[in-house]
Amino acid sequence: MTVQNDDRAETAGAPVGRAATDEALEVWIDQDLCTGDGICAQYAPEVFELDIDGLAYVKSADDELLQEPGATTPVPLTLLTDVRDSAKECPGDCIHVRRISDKVEIYGPDAE
Repeated sequence: MTVQNDDRAETAGAPVGRAATDEALEVWIDQDLCTGDGICAQYAPEVFELDIDGLAYVKSADDELLQEPGATTPVPLTLLTDVRDSAKECPGDCIHVRRISDKVEIYGPDAE
């Protein structure tokens, strides 16, 4: 059974394709550029969170805040649109979404 949802398809819960890529994606935040506006946490609270220092960080699949510089987390297929929109709307241009396989950025300030 194939269920169509926006620009992604799933077959029995397994991802078949991804918007803009057929590969797994990861996201990270450059805290040096983060303005602390929290737009990312509004779009995708499952992936982003503001810490007590006022900066945004990514969260692990287990909901743990990843505070190490350059820490990445996988982008769940169901949240791809929200994560993409976070990167596009971020006033600090600090959200980077890239393919895991070759580290090519597809959304964010360094995307081609």
